[in-house]
Amino acid sequence: MSSFKFEGQRIAYTEYGGGPAAMTATGTRGRTAKSSPADGRPVILLHGLLLTQEMHRPLAEDLAARGNRAITLDLLGHGASDRPRDMWRYSMAFYGQQVIALMDHLGIDQAVVMGTSLGANAALEVASMRPERLRGLVIEMPVLDNGLLSSALTFTPLLVALTFGEPAMKLLSRVTRAVPRRLLPHYGNVMLDLVRQEPGPGGALLQGLFFGRIAPHRTERRTFEMPTLVLGHRRDPVHPFSDAGMLAEEMPKARLLEADSLLELRMRPERLTEEIASFLDDVWAPRARKRSASASRKPAKRRQPA
Repeated sequence: MSSFKFEGQRIAYTEYGGGPAAMTATGTRGRTAKSSPADGRPVILLHGLLLTQEMHRPLAEDLAARGNRAITLDLLGHGASDRPRDMWRYSMAFYGQQVIALMDHLGIDQAVVMGTSLGANAALEVASMRPERLRGLVIEMPVLDNGLLSSALTFTPLLVALTFGEPAMKLLSRVTRAVPRRLLPHYGNVMLDLVRQEPGPGGALLQGLFFGRIAPHRTERRTFEMPTLVLGHRRDPVHPFSDAGMLAEEMPKARLLEADSLLELRMRPERLTEEIASFLDDVWAPRARKRSASASRKPAKRRQPA
């Protein structure tokens, strides 16, 4: 795991696949990662709220095995990055700036940015601030207009527990850190990391996000011209499928892909990983080849939001 500084704070990241000082990873189905140029085919993977870059490690390994330079990132307040207790340090806009700072640190001119939930909204902030730095976007489970109320109802009790119940949450953190990681499957540890961390910074993080903008306004989202793959699924009030459908309709070059559930990309990843990898192949294809492919391909039908 490597790191860089953003406004005096340490931000941790890990590289899989090509690039200088990058680690060579083995894909989840046994493929060995190919080497790619330092500035070729980078894809930056952003985690969900209070989770860590570990949630995207299997996908990063698989994409690296297909010749991409996959980079996972712990946004400030998460994982191995610094976790200050100042709520003003946390906002979606700051998270977008951290992604751009990572690209500057690694000398990456353009990248595909994929984000899940919190990471999806942070990726949209990158599109708002520096659209020329994006080769494309993969947006999984964005939280937009239709998910705001359910998100507030879901995370307000957690905010209260982390802020006013900090002593009890600290005890829970110590107990769960005593559980050996080897005893749990990968995603078991990803979820348990929610309570293994010190609670105080998590409370500050939630407060900062609650009082800032959640995503660029829809009038701005309609101006985003980069190719975009939007992933959504039904049966999740925090990430309503209607938000994913709405975003796919708003953005001129977006395509909507419906997942079977929240767990499909984690437990049965083959179909969605293939879709994401094909999207990366397309956006990184030479321009002439892309024009030829576009001319011969029928327009994809979009699902209407639920």
